[in-house]
Amino acid sequence: MQPDLLSPALAVRTLQHFRQHSPLTHCMTNDVVQSFSANTLLALGASPAMVIEPDEACQFAAIASALLINVGTLTQPRAVAMRAAVERANSAHTPWTLDPVAVGTLDYRREFCLDILNLKPAAIRGNASEILALAGERAGGRGVDTTDAAAAALPAAKRLAVRVGAVVVVSGEIDFVTDGERTLIVAGGDPLMTRVVGTGCALSAAVAAVCALPGSRTENVASACWWMKRAGQRASEICRGPGSFIPAFLDALYQLDQEAIA
Repeated sequence: MQPDLLSPALAVRTLQHFRQHSPLTHCMTNDVVQSFSANTLLALGASPAMVIEPDEACQFAAIASALLINVGTLTQPRAVAMRAAVERANSAHTPWTLDPVAVGTLDYRREFCLDILNLKPAAIRGNASEILALAGERAGGRGVDTTDAAAAALPAAKRLAVRVGAVVVVSGEIDFVTDGERTLIVAGGDPLMTRVVGTGCALSAAVAAVCALPGSRTENVASACWWMKRAGQRASEICRGPGSFIPAFLDALYQLDQEAIA
């Protein structure tokens, strides 16, 4: 089946539903991006929480609407907490999302991510190199940066989605969102989004949050990608560089409504 371009009107409707639900999103994310991810979720209308203590993380995963596992600054104690949270989320039927940061570069995080894939994430969001590595295929990558094109990772993303039963996002200049059968394309964004820390991780937080919504998970996840790209475009039009991009980006997320998108 050929990929389809996501409808902006669908993204608008999904945002309205998202703000009505305001998902309580448990982010076990990396130390570099906690504040930015939380502010992104708040600007979109969700309720973020960063709970990483193993006993509390396990308890909170059952309360939250959604859970994000981001391995950007993975440690052994944090891996224990993350696995416990995922297991509790599964028992509570809480959808969880995996962000396999630099999974193709370092062995410890790759082994951890491959292990928790067996616990069936609702969604996976990574760049092309990360998705290729997670799917067990030859991948490039330079730390957290991809050296592979997003389109080149789409076949692997489809196979990974079918094997795991997840919606897989390959993010890049164009985002590909697939459940293994249906694929949606999300274009847009701006190069400045790659010149600040955390836009990819913040996207993963938004992807995790939308997994709590009813309806088509593939469409909901693609809508989250669209919101981020649209806000990036709007922010780039008024900012002067990376320093002013972040506040402009958060403002653009907050102002995403039907009139602004039109």
